[in-house]
Amino acid sequence: MNVVPFPPTPTPPQRLSARRISRDVSDIVLHRPSGIAWLASFILALVLMGVFVVGIGHLVATGIGIWGNNIPVAWAFDITNYVWWIAIGMAGTFISAALLLARQDWRASLSRYAETMTVFAVAISGLFPILHLGRPWFFYWLAPYPDRMGLWPQWRSSLLWDFFAIIAYLLVSILYWYVGLLPDLATLRDRATKRWQQLFYGTLALGWRGEARHWQQHETLSVVLAGIAVPLVFSVHSMVALDFSEGLLPGWHSTLFPPFFVAGAFFSGFAMALVLAVVLRRCYGLQDYITPLHLDRLARMTLAAGLVIDYSYAMEVFDAFYSQNRYDIASMLNKFAGSYAWAYWTTIACNVIAIQLLWWRRVRHTPWALLVIGLLVLVGMWFERFLLIVNSLFRDFLPSSWHLYYPTLWDFVFLFGSIALFVLLLLLFVRWLPMLPMAELRKAATLRAKATP
Repeated sequence: MNVVPFPPTPTPPQRLSARRISRDVSDIVLHRPSGIAWLASFILALVLMGVFVVGIGHLVATGIGIWGNNIPVAWAFDITNYVWWIAIGMAGTFISAALLLARQDWRASLSRYAETMTVFAVAISGLFPILHLGRPWFFYWLAPYPDRMGLWPQWRSSLLWDFFAIIAYLLVSILYWYVGLLPDLATLRDRATKRWQQLFYGTLALGWRGEARHWQQHETLSVVLAGIAVPLVFSVHSMVALDFSEGLLPGWHSTLFPPFFVAGAFFSGFAMALVLAVVLRRCYGLQDYITPLHLDRLARMTLAAGLVIDYSYAMEVFDAFYSQNRYDIASMLNKFAGSYAWAYWTTIACNVIAIQLLWWRRVRHTPWALLVIGLLVLVGMWFERFLLIVNSLFRDFLPSSWHLYYPTLWDFVFLFGSIALFVLLLLLFVRWLPMLPMAELRKAATLRAKATP
């Protein structure tokens, strides 16, 4: 059967006017009603969020014994969720900041929701190390402040540098996200018809008037923040990798981990961006802005990162057997046919087999197929982190301390509760703030209109 090639759709600024861009994006926030689907999703996310809050209260009152953690599996769902969420946040900054530095105009349709995804995911990830402390109200002990006891943090610990890396990345991400919002907040202020909307968006716009001086300072600050954010993408997840690679346990003590974790962060982050792109364009009729061309490029980026991950899986097997280290070999055999082999083969099915469909152009231009593949990648990356942690802990060097890990109900409450929190924040975002950068789309539309004879 002959397959007719899917023609590439031009980017929106080639055929959309600046006035229509402002109207289409701002009306979603200012005038369009929420709709039944949004309300149903919001209520469901709010209920699950309530259960999550109850779980946090129970944890604070009782301790982390409500989880299935034991000796030797002291880390489990909590750190799995932490690594998974912080990885999802990495690609959002890369999509926006790195493509800004590369002067790629097509990023405009993806940058805003990708930056938002970063801010929310990194904020959620920071909850889990704090909750894992057992006494989360003492989390400020990680900060180097002068106290009466003269105690200072252990600077040799990678866990301490995790704290600084997350805080630095979160602050830079919030600044970069908010600076990009300023022109669009001013647009909402000027187009708002209700007094409270004018006051609300006018306050957030910080007096933006669109003067030449404002635009010059805005572009300079955006480039500076992007230049800071891109190296942080690599440093933050490399620091997370050191939490494991500095350990002497089989399966952890490897120099492969820093690049492996960075590639995994891009892989899961691109998958989440792909899922959100498909959902947002379908629910809000943004097909003229998030086009098949954007989906195709996101799918290519996901495939490229996935191939690096697949290579890392192969090298992990090669290193274990080539080293002839019996502990590393035993750890690898446990992955193949041990107690948690089901997690390993789920990971392979989602992260290796499923993404091979992205080689076909037809699949890359089919939204529902991209949605399924993106969700499978997110599931596979969660199982990869779970297997990485539990498989190396439940069997260490002493057979007398071997112990299987069984999650409890509260482990799943914290996992799905964090997902509900993420969905809840995204739902509020699309109702209160513009999900597309109107200023960037208008600028691109104007420049292309002038360039067209």
